[in-house]
Amino acid sequence: MSSIALEARPARRGATRDGWLILALVGLVLILMIASLIVGRVPLAFIATLRELVSGDETTAALILGEIRFPRAILAALIGATLGAAGAAMQGLLRNPLAEPGILGVSASAGLGAVIALYFGLSQTFSFALPAAGMTGALLAVLLTYVLSGRDASIFTLILAGVAVNAFAGALTSLALNLAPSPYAALEIVFWMLGSLADRSFDHIRIALPLMAVGGILLAGTGRALNALSLGEDVARSLGVNLRIVRARLILGTAFSVGAAVSVSGTIGFVGLVVPHLLRPLVGHEPGRLMLPSALGGAALVLAADIATRVVPVEPDLQLGVVTAIVGAPFFLYLILHIRRSMR
Repeated sequence: MSSIALEARPARRGATRDGWLILALVGLVLILMIASLIVGRVPLAFIATLRELVSGDETTAALILGEIRFPRAILAALIGATLGAAGAAMQGLLRNPLAEPGILGVSASAGLGAVIALYFGLSQTFSFALPAAGMTGALLAVLLTYVLSGRDASIFTLILAGVAVNAFAGALTSLALNLAPSPYAALEIVFWMLGSLADRSFDHIRIALPLMAVGGILLAGTGRALNALSLGEDVARSLGVNLRIVRARLILGTAFSVGAAVSVSGTIGFVGLVVPHLLRPLVGHEPGRLMLPSALGGAALVLAADIATRVVPVEPDLQLGVVTAIVGAPFFLYLILHIRRSMR
């Protein structure tokens, strides 16, 4: 049997395994989306309420389903998919298992933009000042990271620039909290930073979706380059990968998509770190095959966390970012201990 045929068999098996994995994740996302539409303070008979919504009956249940829970579920899936895919992309680009979208300062800077809008009261005069300011902060973070690191920066220099931008954005956010004109303003800023999808509407989806789509398009199609990059930059160049273009696509794609997500939800941490790690063994540890499963896994995780904020009986309601942190922080500690044991 020829060597080409022998190489084709593992490739076919990998493609089949990926297909089953993606199918299972799609099914999980659909189940969680239906659960997100049903679960809440007001229980709904899903089929009957959906029939009322489609027929145009303006019942209370139909309004809750159509105006509150549908946009919330869709936004949770979109934000989770964005964070999961961006996390897989950043780990592949930086070749660092502890990398996540916030490592470039995008999340912190998007949060800073929203905090500035809250601090100066722009969110009260202009209804979509928060997402607009958040996306502006994310784009400025990428520009500043590029200026600090340079056009042909190494991965190490890029990480250092991202850490510097992240620290600077965090310092300015702390300054805004310190100088908040009233305790109520400080509390509003803190609650927004904790992350939530409560009271979101289809207008928030219309604002965030275009930039999420642009970011997703930039990230798509980089799988082959990420596989080559996992062998080292010199090997990737020898295989014809233009590192400057690939790096720009991944960084800009992460900035657009994550900046748009954070701008409408607040900070939701650990999704881009946890999901790629859980799914990496299932795709043969190949970064190029990891991005789509991570997007679906991220959507499932954020949907599940958002459902948890509604079913846990506490007052006031749990914030989404708190739930993901409760899940992600122990996993992060386990990951550090696992890496330490493997290095011995």
